[in-house]
Amino acid sequence: MIVCIVGPTGVGKTKLSVMLAKKLNAIIVNGDACQIYKELNIGTAKIKEEEKEGIKHLLFDIKKPNEEYSVSHYQKDLREILTKYKEQNIIVVGGTGLYMTAGFYDYQFKEITKKDYSAYQNEDLYKMVKKIAPDSDIHVNNRRRLENFLNCKENRQDAHLLYDVKFIGLTTKREDLYKRINDRVIKMFNDGLLEEVKELYAKYKDARILKSAIGYKEVIKYLNKEITYEEMVSLIQKNSRHYAKRQYTWFNNKMDVKWFMTDYDNFTNTYNEVCKYLQI
Repeated sequence: MIVCIVGPTGVGKTKLSVMLAKKLNAIIVNGDACQIYKELNIGTAKIKEEEKEGIKHLLFDIKKPNEEYSVSHYQKDLREILTKYKEQNIIVVGGTGLYMTAGFYDYQFKEITKKDYSAYQNEDLYKMVKKIAPDSDIHVNNRRRLENFLNCKENRQDAHLLYDVKFIGLTTKREDLYKRINDRVIKMFNDGLLEEVKELYAKYKDARILKSAIGYKEVIKYLNKEITYEEMVSLIQKNSRHYAKRQYTWFNNKMDVKWFMTDYDNFTNTYNEVCKYLQI
């Protein structure tokens, strides 16, 4: 059996993955783009060694922050694992929809043919994007992202599922999710996020992942005195909330996900509902 657990940050994906792995005697595979990298721990909410409970975890901490790793690398690595461990139960857990879509589906990589949008105003491009994706958070003045979105849409390919996968999604009420995201950011700083990023930035100043990952890029702006401490915290919270919205959009549009509400007061209830659905 292959189970893929998806959802935004803070909904209990890691906890569910360990509970299911113990019941199914399964291995756990990372499905988060940032947890691929060593030393990115607090900002990625990476599972701690003692939380693994002796379960084999794969595709965590396999690259240094200054090493390149892309969705095509993940596709290859995940499929190799699915082949190698095909006689075992496998649980893939994470929040990076593109990575898991590329791994499980007939997702083809091809060179993007860029359309010339020079004759369009930003407002025109923005309306085109909103027509395709009403929930998009791309700013009207961010022309590069607007054009990239439209070019990717022009080159989109329909993909077919290659494996027998059960997609499980954990969710909660939107207002509760946003509060948990905000609180989680504060906890990350209490746990030492600022110190973690300081050390990483000193060692890997030009690492692309540090300049793109939420929770890291904002701290680097603070370290470079581009924003205040309060602005940094607020920006991480805002970017995390926006990312959660994009995650929902991706999972709902790209995967056949069965969603379950997380019971934070008694997580066993959520676990039991998932087990009933999986018939295990």
